[in-house]
Amino acid sequence: MGSLFLNSALLIFSYATCWYIIALIKKRNDVADIAWGLGYILLAVFLFFTMPASDLANLLYLLIAIWGIRLSVHIYLRSRKKGEDHRYKQWREEWGSSFYIRSYLQVFLLQGVFLLIIISPLILAAFSVVAFSIFTWIGLVFWIIGFFFQSVGDYQLTVFVGQKKSADDIIQTGLWKYSRHPNYFGEIMMWWGIYIMVIPLPNSIWFIVSPLTITCLLVFVSGIPMLEKKYKNHEAFQLYKKRTSALIPWPPKKGC
Repeated sequence: MGSLFLNSALLIFSYATCWYIIALIKKRNDVADIAWGLGYILLAVFLFFTMPASDLANLLYLLIAIWGIRLSVHIYLRSRKKGEDHRYKQWREEWGSSFYIRSYLQVFLLQGVFLLIIISPLILAAFSVVAFSIFTWIGLVFWIIGFFFQSVGDYQLTVFVGQKKSADDIIQTGLWKYSRHPNYFGEIMMWWGIYIMVIPLPNSIWFIVSPLTITCLLVFVSGIPMLEKKYKNHEAFQLYKKRTSALIPWPPKKGC
């Protein structure tokens, strides 16, 4: 399995480098967001054609493809008529003369490292010939719930942004009535679902690092904290924040 991880790492390193070159040409680092989902698909295709097929691995390849295509298309459509995302603009200004090397290391290569960690259960499944089990179906339920929350949440937000009358308006309807980040909740659920599916495989306990990593990133690092920092002085959002669950969908608090 060590050589499979090494080959996967080399593939992702090359992939990240290619997208860095694209970012330099386009002069916008937010192409990394489009590359994120496509990178998983690339590795799934690589494993499909280089490793013996199994029922579980083929199912995971399919789920990764569905997730990755939808996410990348969504991000592309959202950003194609806009300038560079504010997060990347801020880094462009803050990093100054070290912008190019830090972009390569802290955006593209670091994203590649996280990609490899998060997709590691798929590599385990590709290395192990195994049939379906009860864990497959439990994990699939998790994944379907997660896909629903992410895709529907993204769709509702897209519709809202296209119809809102003021730049200060914030979405508080649909799934967003019960969670401030239903799309992040969905993302986390999907990766926990994939991990649950590989639990019967040897040494699977080590691969719990995958869902733990995406959970920590979205809850404590680049997801919720970074996005909500943008609204720290937004009065309507602060009221919304008081009554609405940050992640796990829950009925809003009354009287807030």
